[in-house]
Amino acid sequence: MEKKKTIWRRIWRTKGALVPVSAKHHPTVTEPQEIGALLRAIDDLNGYPIVRFAIQFGILTFVRPGELRNAEWSEVDLGKKEWRIPAGKMKMRRPHIVPLSKQATEILDDVRFLTGHERFVFPSTRSFDRPMSENTVNAALRRMGYAREDLTGHGFRAMASTILNEQGWPADAIERQLAHVEGNSVRAAYNYAEHLDIRRKMMQSWADWLDEVRKDPNR
Repeated sequence: MEKKKTIWRRIWRTKGALVPVSAKHHPTVTEPQEIGALLRAIDDLNGYPIVRFAIQFGILTFVRPGELRNAEWSEVDLGKKEWRIPAGKMKMRRPHIVPLSKQATEILDDVRFLTGHERFVFPSTRSFDRPMSENTVNAALRRMGYAREDLTGHGFRAMASTILNEQGWPADAIERQLAHVEGNSVRAAYNYAEHLDIRRKMMQSWADWLDEVRKDPNR
């Protein structure tokens, strides 16, 4: 078996056909028992509490690490349970909607007491005027015993994608929530609100499933 695995993501082609496209492999964990152990280790993480909140929120939302650490309070609507990331912050330069589960909004409620009057949701450990360092999440994972070859912050996306596909959620909704943009010029007008209703249900179901595997070590 090759050391480097290929992660497939699907994009639209003419008439909506889906084809796999290879992407860079990011180490992750995908077995329920492993995920449960990870979640419990995060719960026990000592130190700067905002780091723990950021990791938990990152797993719940499975956005890219750069999008996570640059999140701003002005982008979050707790009433609508949405986080709207502007195009300028997205890899594909398209705006993106992240539906927030009950668990994700609870984390933001906790974080708000610490950073709610600042610009960034998850600011730097050194200055609230700057976003969290790009190395902060991975450094915390190393402290928890996860080697670079085992898990990275970017691997949360592959974790969610794997489980959600196994659970039978529509591939289109998963890909849209991952903010994978179609390469075909026919569908160049990216609809960031597409599949939003099913995505809301999917994100809540994902958060509930994480709660289940966190509580059951033998799952």
